[in-house]
Amino acid sequence: MTSTAVTDPASRCPDPVARRLVTEAFTAIRRVYVPERHQIAAAVLADGQVYLGLHLDAMVGRAAMCAEPAAVAAARLVTNAPLTAIAAVRYPKPSESVGPRIVPPCGLCRELLIDHGGPSMTTVLDHGGTGVLVPLSDLLPHKYIGTKWAAAR
Repeated sequence: MTSTAVTDPASRCPDPVARRLVTEAFTAIRRVYVPERHQIAAAVLADGQVYLGLHLDAMVGRAAMCAEPAAVAAARLVTNAPLTAIAAVRYPKPSESVGPRIVPPCGLCRELLIDHGGPSMTTVLDHGGTGVLVPLSDLLPHKYIGTKWAAAR
């Protein structure tokens, strides 16, 4: 992999919030990346502060944990402030010729993020090579609404 392959994908984010979150996630995963163990970091914004989470892979796939819930848990240990935005960055394997990239939350994470951040919470997506903030409700327009919690949202 060439040195240009490790360019911060935040350089393609015109929005300052998106750029901040992507840089934080990129910096974290670049520092702790381990192939097949830790490939993605997430950064969530709450009350002006950024909280980080790390993807934890596991031998048993179901035991693995995405970076987004880890970031939400880190935020919730410190604050009950609304979660306003999140970004996740995947670091490339040594065998890959692409650089670090912004990745969208998986379906389970979309559900969890709306449960804890609400449908107006935004996520950074790669849209034609540019990192843009998109409301989670655009990614999950038909959110499951159960009876476990009061339907406050």
